Amino acid sequence: MKNQKTDNGKNMGKRQAVRIGIDLGTSNLLVYVEGEGIIFNEPSVIAMEYETGDIIAVGFNAAEMIGRGHHGIRIISPLNQGVVSDMDAANKLIIMALQKVENVNIDLETSTVLICCPSQVTQIERDSMIDLAKSLGVKDVFIEEEVKAGSIGAGLDIYSSDGCMVVDIGGGTTDIGVLSLGDIVVSDTIRVAGNYFDNEIINYLQYEHGILVGKRTAERVKKDVATLRKNLEAPLSTYANGRDVVSGLPKHVIIKQEEIRNLLIDPFENICNTILKVLQRTPAELSSDIIKKGIFLNGGGATIDGIDEFITDRVFLDVHRSKNPMTAIAEGTKILLQNRGNYFVKPTD
Repeated sequence: MKNQKTDNGKNMGKRQAVRIGIDLGTSNLLVYVEGEGIIFNEPSVIAMEYETGDIIAVGFNAAEMIGRGHHGIRIISPLNQGVVSDMDAANKLIIMALQKVENVNIDLETSTVLICCPSQVTQIERDSMIDLAKSLGVKDVFIEEEVKAGSIGAGLDIYSSDGCMVVDIGGGTTDIGVLSLGDIVVSDTIRVAGNYFDNEIINYLQYEHGILVGKRTAERVKKDVATLRKNLEAPLSTYANGRDVVSGLPKHVIIKQEEIRNLLIDPFENICNTILKVLQRTPAELSSDIIKKGIFLNGGGATIDGIDEFITDRVFLDVHRSKNPMTAIAEGTKILLQNRGNYFVKPTD
């Protein structure tokens, strides 16, 4: 970013050190900047010119190009199952996101950056995220677990002695954690989440309806009719356009809601089994707290119709959607940036 003026002609003045929280999700990138709030909440996708590497589009505009590009354009999702798979693309995506800030000329070298990751990532994967921040010029960077930031963003007091349980169903992973006294007590992560559901829909449509569709179509079908309810009083339907498996010609099919529901049952049974495993490892006193409070859901998967009823039937605990499931992690970074995740220090806000 230039030090003189932004594209809209505003004088940005002296470069400033700020605190930045990054929810580096497989499906969406969210960036929180101190004093500005969440300044970027768009798909984790970037489109670049193949030969020069020049940026063509990021976020929503780049996501619209998926499955529609040609040999001159590279359309990249720089994260795979919660970890960085393309360092250069992730670097450029974050830089473009930070350029959305209008009132602050950020000095990354003196700023503090928090990056959130799944709780069960390896040390090598954590190091790759730190390397990503350092490649941006950031010297002060630290890593925190998504489930911890998401719990705070959901409005839970993780700094008290009372336990709470959060399930974050994101794009690449589902992260499950029990928290108390400011940190995670037990947790687990499985790679069954939004992208997995999309791939299941793609495979189902290919083998049951004889139609090839792309990721964007599968994601739309999921948003249109995905449900986990046992009883559908007025079942919905949606459509999918793609290519006929046999003839290769364009094809249009109608998809019933119960088809997608039946498709999602097995993956969500897997998620419920993992929740039960975490509960089995939870200390007795914290189990008592969870019985009172129930389980809280974050992430895009929390918006699926009937998910609370489905999980309750299998784990026999109350289940609540967070008031802001899509942005809870980014909002939670505000608190963690104040105390650098130190469970001995409870922030004032």
